[in-house]
Amino acid sequence: MGEILVGTCSWTDKTLVQGTDWYPRRSMPAAERLAFYAARYPVAEADSTFYFPPTTQLVAGWAQHSPPGFTMDVKAFSLLTGHPTRPAALWPDIRDAVKPGFEGKARVYPDHLPDDAVEEVWQRFVSALAPLVNAHKLGAVLLQYPPWFTSRRANRDEVVRARERLGPLAASVEFRSPRWLGSPEDRERTTRLLHDLGMSLVVVDAPPASHLATVLEVTDPSLAVVRFHGRSDATWDANATSAAERFRYFYSDDELRAWVPPLQELAAQAERVHALMNNCYQDYGVRNAARLRDLLSGDA
Repeated sequence: MGEILVGTCSWTDKTLVQGTDWYPRRSMPAAERLAFYAARYPVAEADSTFYFPPTTQLVAGWAQHSPPGFTMDVKAFSLLTGHPTRPAALWPDIRDAVKPGFEGKARVYPDHLPDDAVEEVWQRFVSALAPLVNAHKLGAVLLQYPPWFTSRRANRDEVVRARERLGPLAASVEFRSPRWLGSPEDRERTTRLLHDLGMSLVVVDAPPASHLATVLEVTDPSLAVVRFHGRSDATWDANATSAAERFRYFYSDDELRAWVPPLQELAAQAERVHALMNNCYQDYGVRNAARLRDLLSGDA
């Protein structure tokens, strides 16, 4: 039986830090917050890297201020998965490389940049993770693809290129388009692709409105990843003011208890399972993570 690590997809959300008393002090420095979190949970996902690419200095701080054995998954920078990216989030030289006709736009996409500039963004992102790699604390790089990234040949090729660009780093893949796993044929093709690439399919618990299937498939025997997005239909496609508001949902004991057998099933096939609560509104995520951990240990 593999090890099941339970944690959350963010330890720094403003609604948690400023809106609850989970941390002892609201004025805690970032390093102390991470140390406090890591003393209670063995795994976390860094989601800030989706909005701004990490610096080596930032990642070195994560490695330094977390205990031995701690694991951190890191969400890929938005540009790397085809999401709209704010120009201010780009390095100045990459921003200056935007192709003619796309300057001054509110959002940048990969095809707004020359190929060599996109490759440079990948290289800088991977290089910045070195402190976590050297400390043996990097879990996987999460590649979360947007709903318009559908299961067509060009996009499957893009996943292959992502694997190549990440080199030896472990990777997990979450598809927000239902078409990747919709039909049995789609499911078989997608899981075979990820298995061949040695990438972990992210198992999702999501609202019915997402039309995302929960597929308990281990495509990398070293790691399975489950991300819990809550079950709020009302906010899934709404223009929420923040990611925390979009995933504002508190799982009941019965809902968490129902996940114990599936997580154990995944752990029977993978060396490690990361069970990550993405309902990071206020203290919903940390409380649900603590309860799920208790249920997995047999606390009814």
